[in-house]
Amino acid sequence: MANVLQNIAKVPELKNRVLFSLAMLAIYRIGVFVTVPGVDRHVMADYMNTQGGGLMGLIDLFSGGALQQVSIFALGIMPYISASIILQLLTVVVPAVERLNKEGEAGRRRINQFTRYGCVILSLIQGTALAIWLEGMNTAAMGGVVQNGGWGFRVLCVLSLTTGTTFIMWLGEQITERGIGNGISLVIYAGIVAGLPSAVRQTWELVRNGQIAVPVLLLIAVLVVVVIAVIVYFESAQRRILVQYAKRTVNRQTVAAANSYLPLKVNSAGVIPPIFASSILMFPATVANFFPDASFMVGVVNALSPGRILYNAMYVALIVFFCYFYTAVTFNSVDIADNLRKGGGAVVGVRAGNDTAQYIDRVLSRITFGGALYISSVCVLPTLLQSNFNVPFYYGGTSLLIVVGVAMDTAKQIESHLISRSYESFGGERGPRIRGRRTDEV
Repeated sequence: MANVLQNIAKVPELKNRVLFSLAMLAIYRIGVFVTVPGVDRHVMADYMNTQGGGLMGLIDLFSGGALQQVSIFALGIMPYISASIILQLLTVVVPAVERLNKEGEAGRRRINQFTRYGCVILSLIQGTALAIWLEGMNTAAMGGVVQNGGWGFRVLCVLSLTTGTTFIMWLGEQITERGIGNGISLVIYAGIVAGLPSAVRQTWELVRNGQIAVPVLLLIAVLVVVVIAVIVYFESAQRRILVQYAKRTVNRQTVAAANSYLPLKVNSAGVIPPIFASSILMFPATVANFFPDASFMVGVVNALSPGRILYNAMYVALIVFFCYFYTAVTFNSVDIADNLRKGGGAVVGVRAGNDTAQYIDRVLSRITFGGALYISSVCVLPTLLQSNFNVPFYYGGTSLLIVVGVAMDTAKQIESHLISRSYESFGGERGPRIRGRRTDEV
């Protein structure tokens, strides 16, 4: 690790990018403690500590603890993610948006602009629901979160929450453009990691009070290590398709025939599917806040609480859907097959052109199914143990997947910067690098 830090310092551009990302994340963590005007965050903290499990605990997890602080960042980055889901679905359903997506960089900028507008609209809706919910807590026996309710508080609360979410969106985009790693993923990553110390302390208190037995604690520790190992294994796993290049002439020089590989990741979608799925499953809670007296909506929210059978079933279904959907959006097999044909390459035993595209699609569909099952297992199975033994959310499969997956992606980007500038990569000159694990060859 010391060698890695030294090598980063030797590359001015990379060092500036890393420092910029850290500075943006530090600003985000400071903003988590800026409370919405007119609320008592101590009352809210007491409520979250006593009744903040289930759906509220999940929302607080993705907001980095901002909900417990009733912060201006309480909505987190979820409105932006929801807007991204809507725009990506529209690229498949609406021809005009699909054409816009194919216009290159200019079209993507337009879509990003629409995503920002959608984020603001969803923030206004969710902010209004949260303000109404906070006012409804004034009838609780523990006291009121809102000091002076009414439309004045609602307007101020909605403006504060919308501004906070918009600022987080801007931070994430700045990290992606001028820093290192994916900014939105790093924002969620920073929120989860910041809550780990308190989760460890909470777990230790549960052990001291006898609510968690020592053997159960050891089982949880072993499970966390196993889940991390499984995540690292599958995030590095690849299916490599053998590609053969014929003898060809490049710049008046004859290049001999050679073999190469087309790597297909088992999990091409990364941490996007569980994040998207969680964002969608949080939507009923937002709607329920507008109808606090409707028993039907209360029943729906209770049924969709983390750990319930319906929640787990819908969670798995959405994860599988977004694994295939996001892979189809980001990976175009027709373009890959066309580029192979133009470069003089061909998959062994498969005709060039349309047959190659169909073959790649078939292989990608099979390994994506395995990747979807892996993500579903990691996200759901630890949650079952967590709900049965009252373990904090931070040890759940979803949080571990996000933390490990984002850390690996960021590390790969840092390594690519080092390699491109002829510096040794992680582990030293002869040490292991972060590379894909070969699961099969054709």
